Amino acid sequence: MKLLLIYANNFGYTPTTKTLEDAEAHTESHDFEKVQTAFIQAEAEDADREADVTKKLVKNLKWIMKKNEAETLILHSFAHLSESKADPDLTKSIFDKAEEKMKNAGYTVHQTPFGYFLDLRLDAPGLSLARVFKDL
Repeated sequence: MKLLLIYANNFGYTPTTKTLEDAEAHTESHDFEKVQTAFIQAEAEDADREADVTKKLVKNLKWIMKKNEAETLILHSFAHLSESKADPDLTKSIFDKAEEKMKNAGYTVHQTPFGYFLDLRLDAPGLSLARVFKDL
């Protein structure tokens, strides 16, 4: 799993193109202020270690949320961090489990529409931990 963490003063998205036939319908734009975004790519080899990689993902998300004093987290599927790509069902499963664990830890969590290309709006400050890359 690859993880690109970007703290944003402002983050927004608008669904444009549906890329997975069975994806739920999404048309609304959303905008957020002072949020931690997580651009995540699950990889094919994560299928053999789903529980472990999910645990590591949540640990890293909690760490960056504390470091950036963020209360809101955006999970975004970003299949451009590695040549290895997990099955979409595995990726969605990991996202859903991570969302549940982060909500149970007291954070507000949103997922961008899974199975869509999105127009993104991102304003990130020049802080030391505003941009972090992790290879889990």
